[in-house]
Amino acid sequence: METVILAVVIAVVVLGALGGLIVGSRRRKPLPPPPPTTPDITAPPAEPHVGDEAETPRDEERRTIEEVDLPGGGAPVAVEEPPLVEAPPIEIPEPTAGRLVRLRARLSRSQNALGKGLLTLLSREHLDDETWEEIEDTLLTADVGVQPTQELVERLRERVKVLGTRTPQELRGLLREELLTLVGTDMDRTVRTEPESSKPGIVMVVGVNGTGKTTTTGKLARVLVADGRTVVLGAADTFRAAAADQLQTWGERVGAYTVRGPEGGDPASVAFDAVKEGKEMGYDVVLIDTAGRLHTKTGLMDELGKVKRVVEKHAPLDEVLLVLDATTGQNGLVQARVFAEVVDITGIVLTKLDGTAKGGIVVAVQRELGVPVKLIGLGEGADDLAPFEPEAFVDALIGD
Repeated sequence: METVILAVVIAVVVLGALGGLIVGSRRRKPLPPPPPTTPDITAPPAEPHVGDEAETPRDEERRTIEEVDLPGGGAPVAVEEPPLVEAPPIEIPEPTAGRLVRLRARLSRSQNALGKGLLTLLSREHLDDETWEEIEDTLLTADVGVQPTQELVERLRERVKVLGTRTPQELRGLLREELLTLVGTDMDRTVRTEPESSKPGIVMVVGVNGTGKTTTTGKLARVLVADGRTVVLGAADTFRAAAADQLQTWGERVGAYTVRGPEGGDPASVAFDAVKEGKEMGYDVVLIDTAGRLHTKTGLMDELGKVKRVVEKHAPLDEVLLVLDATTGQNGLVQARVFAEVVDITGIVLTKLDGTAKGGIVVAVQRELGVPVKLIGLGEGADDLAPFEPEAFVDALIGD
């Protein structure tokens, strides 16, 4: 019996010991992983030593830069410099003396309808009332005007009646004399650019846009340069796009200096600066191109009056030229009246006479304003602006 009890006790003890071992193993923490292998550390480059720790320099062979072989490469790249913008060459305008005579053929091609028509009618054997009415119609169609036409027809009737027999040569001489009387040979047609007191002469150019005003100003600069004058251009037409560029281009061709302002700026300010520059630089002539939009509006007329007043603070205007389109005929007279009310017109420039047979506008506008035609434009060429010469003009009208 004791043996059994002892065996039981031993079994209990053994079971208790086994249970403790199991519980202890569950509560035991896992061991940390073994440390990694120590890495190899590369020592940094040794710093250069100074003083006592410095090493004794070693003797090494040294080479100059010329002896060093440079790495091979392509040919050196040439750096191109930007091309220089050259100023346009200065043109030498043809002389103005006799220019209208040289352009006579061009004028006669478009104007001969008037002269030849009159000569044909006057050459009829019997000049009855119907013929004289045709002569009047011919003159009116050429824009001579009512009053000048009546005067011319009356004089022709008297002289033809006295002359009796009429040869073609006699008729031509007769018509030439009467047309010269009508056009006027005693007017001063000189463009005044030489003031009595001091330089510069001041010329103001006015007119409606579309008449060739800015182009005429540029061509007038060529006329003056051809006569040996130095010119300043004032681009006071600040309301029309590219007007200043156009005028400056004309000036650069002949070496004229252009004064301009911002687009839409004050025209009077530009005109004032142009005259000021002309005086300071000692130029001979200042040409002022003005605005020409809406010629019937009060605003433009007020601006022109202001430009005139501002310019005259420097010096009085020597010339005010009105540019008219010859193709507009009697409408051009309406424009002339409007401008004449604001500025004192001293001369007329008739443009586009090469494309119309209405040369009588020369007579009509002179009668209307009481001022002479001083320049006429006969084409698009740079030198197609010519001083008006009555004899050459009438000869071109009636032909040879």
